[in-house]
Amino acid sequence: MSRSRSRVAAPLVIALALVMTPGLTACGNPIESIIEGATGGNVDLGGTTLPADYPTAEVPLIEGSIINAGSIGNDEGKIFNVTISVSDASAFDTITAQLEAAGFVSPTEVSSGAEGGTYLGSTDAWGVVVIVSQDGSNGWVANYTVTSAQQ
Repeated sequence: MSRSRSRVAAPLVIALALVMTPGLTACGNPIESIIEGATGGNVDLGGTTLPADYPTAEVPLIEGSIINAGSIGNDEGKIFNVTISVSDASAFDTITAQLEAAGFVSPTEVSSGAEGGTYLGSTDAWGVVVIVSQDGSNGWVANYTVTSAQQ
């Protein structure tokens, strides 16, 4: 599989896996093996725990209950996806301040409002997209997609 095709396929596979994971956790999770075989990367569909290798010192997360977390990749690059329960749309301002304090710079204007917001930023080592929105079943959530610079 070409590198550019794999860049598109990996996030799609992650999204599909994260949607399917809650239904599979009760009976074991064969989806990790399927994704690992399809992408050639290591997969951690951690559920409600942060993957052990998440870069907490470099990419801060807002405090809250983890609804879902996972990762895919290897030494050449890693993608993490973490969804956290937050109080309301104002969590977006806290998240933006945390990321900027950690050295993230956004190449676009940050968009936020009463419905939440979207932040896109990067450092030399990491890229991040955070979306704060209202989710019907979980209330307000912050979804972080974090990619290593090698991506």
